[in-house]
Order: sequence, then C-alpha cells, then structure tokens
Amino acid sequence: MEELAQLKQQLTEQRPDSWDDLPDIPLYMDQVVGYLARQMVNTGEGDALTSAMINNYIKDGLVERANGKKYGQEHLAYLTAIAALKQVMSVREMKVLTTVGRELRAPQRQYEYFCQYLDQAMADAAAGINEDISDQDLPKLVLELALRSYASGLACHRALTILAQRTGHEDLLSKKR
Repeated sequence: MEELAQLKQQLTEQRPDSWDDLPDIPLYMDQVVGYLARQMVNTGEGDALTSAMINNYIKDGLVERANGKKYGQEHLAYLTAIAALKQVMSVREMKVLTTVGRELRAPQRQYEYFCQYLDQAMADAAAGINEDISDQDLPKLVLELALRSYASGLACHRALTILAQRTGHEDLLSKKR
C-alpha cells in the first residue's frame, strides 16, 4: 500500500534538527512558525503550531518569552518538543514535564533526550507498519496502533502523576491554579 510505505518512510527518515543544527540566529514569529512546520512529521493540517498557539504556550509558562520579538535555539527546542507532545498531553501535563526538566537539566540536554527518545519511538512505530498489508487487514493495523497508543497514554499519565507528586509539582496538574 503506497500510502503506508510513504508513512513508514517518513517515520524512518524525518527527524527534527539536532541542537547544533537549530538556527543560531534569532528568528521572528513568522519564521519560527515556518521552521517548526518542517521540524516534525506532519500528517495533517492540525499538526503544526500557529503563532496564537505559541503565544498561549508562552503565557502558560511552557516556553520563555521571546527576547524582544526574536526566538532563539532554546525556544525552538521547546517548541519542537511541544509540537510532538501536544498530540498526547495537555498543557498542564507538559508544564509538569518542562518544569521538572528545567530543574534537572539544561535545555540543550533536555532537547537531546527528546530527540533520542523521539527517534526510538518513530523507529518502533515504523517497524510496526507492514506496507504490504491488504485492505482487509488495514482495520487490524489501525486497531493495533490505537490500542498501543491507548496503553502508552495510560502509562504516561500515571507516570506523570507520580513525577508531579515526587517533585512537589502536583499543583501544576490541578485545574485550579
């Protein structure tokens, strides 16, 4: 199936830039939005970050404010991670992860971990796709992928709750802030 072969190729080959390959000159918002659109595997229009979304992530404390109106490597690193994580985590959940991450590691190291784990997750997802699957078996593949996502989501949310409790950030998960 050509579409699955294309998806498998994207999952195998497309990766965000490494820290050293992130632009080392500050970018304006419109440049950031364009850059981020090329950072991740995009399968639909709802995947990309918009300037309004970026402003909301800044307001919510996930990303530091721009220096003037320009965004640097650290901004791009966090926004790249957010572009992936927003698919599976709420803003409150991402806030816990980024807050604890900032307390434990420098932004460059956090981004390197993100890229390492993303690479492994993408490779695993690609390995689970048989591009020669029949139309009759396609629903089974969809179900398998959905249930893997569900199980991983359950584990992620529980581990995140434990992380928030152990680091004293459970208030970040509460709706009342």
